[in-house]
Amino acid sequence: MDDDVFRALADPSRRALLDSLNGDNGQTLRQLCAGLDMARQSVSKHLAVLEAAGLVTTEKRGREKHHFLNAEPINAIADRWISRYHRGRVQALADLKTALEADPVSDTEFTYTTYIRTTPEKLWQALTDPAFTSRYWGATFDTDWQAGSPMVWHEAGATIADDEQRVLEADPYRRLSYTWHTFTPEFAAAHGLDPDKVAASAKEQRSKVTFDLEQQGELVRLTVIHDGFQPGSQVLQDVSGGWPALIASLKTLLETGEPLPAGT
Repeated sequence: MDDDVFRALADPSRRALLDSLNGDNGQTLRQLCAGLDMARQSVSKHLAVLEAAGLVTTEKRGREKHHFLNAEPINAIADRWISRYHRGRVQALADLKTALEADPVSDTEFTYTTYIRTTPEKLWQALTDPAFTSRYWGATFDTDWQAGSPMVWHEAGATIADDEQRVLEADPYRRLSYTWHTFTPEFAAAHGLDPDKVAASAKEQRSKVTFDLEQQGELVRLTVIHDGFQPGSQVLQDVSGGWPALIASLKTLLETGEPLPAGT
């Protein structure tokens, strides 16, 4: 995987495509071609290399395929090489995450892909079982994980119940989607957040999160898509900073048996 990433990044045209997606994530092939002085066939070939290296992920919407920048392979390489020089693992990841993902690369959604050495069954359990979610997330969910079923969130001592908190899709070991929680005064108090800021978040339209699981040999490719935001969303800004650390802790728990330290 490392060799694929290095080869993909070695070409200036492919770096230009990544720069374009960093500036405007979720572009179609047509949009990418319009923004760069490259033939459609060349762009397609470069995108295929980037996708094979895990640097670009795609999502089909109707007849068009949208392309998203994925920083996780760069995080993984940085973790490997920085660790060789005995720098703190968690601090190194935090520094790199800050540099690469200080701002969301789309103004309406967050997309992130990682590869976890596990099975789809274990990953599904880690996404749904309170024994797992409480360890890397600090949150648990009361639901039967059936499409249309309500969800009650428990996080940091706060219980969040709302009829619009629902499971949207549940295809075991393949795809899970649900609406995001309501922002309540109890949620603000439990996390020590500014009540006015949380009240402003509560006025935004409700978003949803989707987990796509795909087995690839000994690994499972996990893509997290958090979307449904209005342009300029403060909630999107917040979750874009939180998801990379949360996903990293999930990955570490499944691969080592222990989540990342709290506060990573």
